[in-house]
Amino acid sequence: MEQQKRKKIRARRPRISRLRRKLLIASALAVVLLLILLFNLYHVSIVKGPSYAKMAQRQWQSSLSLKAERGKILDRNGNVLAESYTTYMVCVNPQAITEDADRERIASILNTLLGVNYESIIAKMTKVNPKDGKLYQQVKIKDQVESNVIAQLVTFQENRAISYYADVKRNYPEGNLFGQLLGFTNVDGDGQTGVELSYNTILSGKDGKQIFETDRDGNEIPGGESSYIAPIGGATVQMTVDTGIQGFLQNALEEAARTNLAKYAYGVVMSPKTGEIYAISSYPTIDPNHPPRTDAETLLDLSRQRMVTETYEPGSVFKVVTLAAALDSGSVNDSTQFFCSGYLNVLGQKIKCWKKTTRKRSNGQEIDVGHGRETLAQAVQNSCNPAFMSMALKMGTDKFYEYIYAFGMNDKTGVGIGGETTGKVTHRKYIRDTDLARIGFGQSISCTGMQMAMAVCAAINGGELLKPYYVMEVTAPDGTSLEHNERSVIRNVISPETSAKVRKYLTGVVDSGSGKNAAIPGYSVGGKTGTSQKYDENGKVSSTLLVASFVGFVPADDPEYLCMIIVDEPQVPVVYGSTVAAPFVQQVLRNVLTYYSVPMERQENAVSVPDVRGLTVEQAKDVLKKAGLEATFMETEKAAAVQRQSPTPGNLVVKGSPVILYTAWTTFQGEEEEIEMVEVPKLMGKNRLNAMDALTKAGLVMDYDRSKSTGTVIQIQYPEGTKIPKGSTVYVEFSGGKDEE
Repeated sequence: MEQQKRKKIRARRPRISRLRRKLLIASALAVVLLLILLFNLYHVSIVKGPSYAKMAQRQWQSSLSLKAERGKILDRNGNVLAESYTTYMVCVNPQAITEDADRERIASILNTLLGVNYESIIAKMTKVNPKDGKLYQQVKIKDQVESNVIAQLVTFQENRAISYYADVKRNYPEGNLFGQLLGFTNVDGDGQTGVELSYNTILSGKDGKQIFETDRDGNEIPGGESSYIAPIGGATVQMTVDTGIQGFLQNALEEAARTNLAKYAYGVVMSPKTGEIYAISSYPTIDPNHPPRTDAETLLDLSRQRMVTETYEPGSVFKVVTLAAALDSGSVNDSTQFFCSGYLNVLGQKIKCWKKTTRKRSNGQEIDVGHGRETLAQAVQNSCNPAFMSMALKMGTDKFYEYIYAFGMNDKTGVGIGGETTGKVTHRKYIRDTDLARIGFGQSISCTGMQMAMAVCAAINGGELLKPYYVMEVTAPDGTSLEHNERSVIRNVISPETSAKVRKYLTGVVDSGSGKNAAIPGYSVGGKTGTSQKYDENGKVSSTLLVASFVGFVPADDPEYLCMIIVDEPQVPVVYGSTVAAPFVQQVLRNVLTYYSVPMERQENAVSVPDVRGLTVEQAKDVLKKAGLEATFMETEKAAAVQRQSPTPGNLVVKGSPVILYTAWTTFQGEEEEIEMVEVPKLMGKNRLNAMDALTKAGLVMDYDRSKSTGTVIQIQYPEGTKIPKGSTVYVEFSGGKDEE
């Protein structure tokens, strides 16, 4: 019996083992499933939890971005130059419109009031979302809609079909007055150029947000939870510029460009004592309210602040640097004298003065004559190239280059205006004496207008090179000052004593020299004129592509205001380079003195320039003489009619000042450029082709009546053998009738 029990136990053992194995396997599977479940739970709640939460939140919550109001830009007197105001974005809710008739009616309303194409509105209202095959919940029709238009839309009571959202639009009350300096914003309100771009982050502020609960259709649940994060407005940027002075400068630039048919005219008005910019502009300019966004090339061109973006050879204005360096280094003094024969021989190369004439000796031999013997003061007044070449050579490369670099010619000014570049100063190790001599009178070196203006400021303000600036203060909405700019000295360049002498010599330029057109009745004015050649498309020096400039300052003995104007590529004939820019600098400074009620320093006879346009040169000369003014013109043009004059009619000038007369015959004569004169060849009796060949060989251009172009020459504008400037046009008449060719 005992044996039978043991057999039964042994018989049950395999079953228990199999059950145990099954239980173990089941337990293991359960553990694995549990681990998988826990892993998925961890993945869903921890790893993917935030994103799922956001997805859920989007289903029952909706948010509306609240645009921050962009900060204002002010001039130095608090006048608003840029501000933002509320506009609206108009949207349509296609899912709320079920009937075709309703769509057509709403599209017609929006087309009439918003000026948006009817078909495009219909297309947006009927467009299907490819994700779910349904109409879009909301589509934008137009942004930056004025509030008065919204008021008209509201009268149609289409609240379910049409939605309105507040937006912000930028406005520039002064139009194009500060076009390049302020810049403009894009449709989203972000700065693209100018101050708007440079200070974009500060001006933009911080957008707010409104969050509210919605139902499954996206509609706000009345009484649902909501939160509001208020937008923070942008900071206010107050600049150093003055709206009144900016207007004076911009008007003068436009007048200078139009009078001389120039490609560009640009300039600056600033304080030589602090580096503050009162006005800066380029013509043509741009209206930031209506920038030409569809023409990228024009947009870029008009947006350039050329005083900092363009480089040029400064010509004789650079003589201010040469003079200051030569005086400060002791290379010249008040008693130094020069002799100008019309050129200076440097390493066997004749480098000419702008004034070069010939004189016959008693034996009939012709000799070159320039300015002759002259003192330092006379050399500066005459803008004599050989004198300034001599100064540069006397200093030597190393010494002169120390001053060139000290005056900032190889560095950006740091003004902070976008696109600033710097000119080219050839390394001293490559400089020969011929190069050094040319640098002395402003050739073989280039700079920006701002670099040159700051160098002149240093030469006349006591010798300190300053950092120019155009932003005075940046203030947060709560009144906290975020940025404050003031006078900043980069380095001392020359001594105060040298600076005083420079002022004295530059005053002589206006009182008795080439800058007479910058004289202002009742005030002492200092300045320097300059004319330089440009390079043509082939990289060669051009005799017709020129840059004329003038820098002037008042009062001369203690300068408060400096104005520099650069006229790029004047396209009409001029007689002297100083007439292209100097009268317009005078105009700006005279207006500034009146604007700030600066008392006169001395009593002088002021003369209003009469209008002599339309008169012959001979007649204009008599009218100007009676007014106490001198007429400047080319002797060969006495019979021609005056087309333009400089200064322009109505300007107040000092009695005895020159008035430049322009006719259709006038050819360019630059102050620093030698004019090649050629003789009118024998033309009488020649047919058209032979006459044209003869004039072409002489470097002249033939003009004639196309209706009488056959036969032979019977009359010529100038007598045979008359010397006129190369490139001049000569009018001839032929004996025949209409050309039959």
